[in-house]
Amino acid sequence: MKPTNVRTLLLVGVVAAAVTWALLIPLYSKLPPLTWTGVPALLIAAGAEAVIGRDLRARIQGRPGAKPAPPLFVARMVALAKASSLAAALLGGVSAGFAIYLSGMLDATTPRNDMVTASVSFGASLVLLAAALYLEYCCRVPRNPDRDRDDEPAPPPPSPFHN
Repeated sequence: MKPTNVRTLLLVGVVAAAVTWALLIPLYSKLPPLTWTGVPALLIAAGAEAVIGRDLRARIQGRPGAKPAPPLFVARMVALAKASSLAAALLGGVSAGFAIYLSGMLDATTPRNDMVTASVSFGASLVLLAAALYLEYCCRVPRNPDRDRDDEPAPPPPSPFHN
C-alpha cells in the first residue's frame, strides 16, 4: 500500500469547496443554521488517532516494554488513517466552501454564526487530517540498514531446471 498522496487530499478539498460553494448559491436561504456538533467528534477522532499512532509506533519499533503489534491490526490502522485523511479533506473542503460563500454576508447574524461554525469545523478537519497522516506515518515499518544495502547485487532467481 502506498502512502497517502497530499495532492489527492488537496484535490478532494478543493473540489468539495467548489461544489459546496456552487450549491450554496441557490440553497443557503433554505438551510437551517450550521451546528457545531461535528467539531467535538472530529477532535475526539483526531486525539484517538494520535494516541494510537504514538503507541503503535513504539510497538512497531520494538521499544522496551512494548508488545509487538499484530500485522492485521497495523493494516486496519492504515486503512483507518487513509479513510480519515480523505474524510477530513472532504469535510475541510465543505467547511471552506461555506466560509467562502459566507465571507460576503457577515452583516447578518445567522451567516456570521455560520461563518464561525464553518471556520471552527475547518480547523477541526485540519487537526483530524494531521492526526490521520501521523497515524499512517506511525504504521510504517522502520528500514533495516543491513537489508537496504545497494552495493550487493540481488541473488539470481532459482532456475526452474535442475542441472
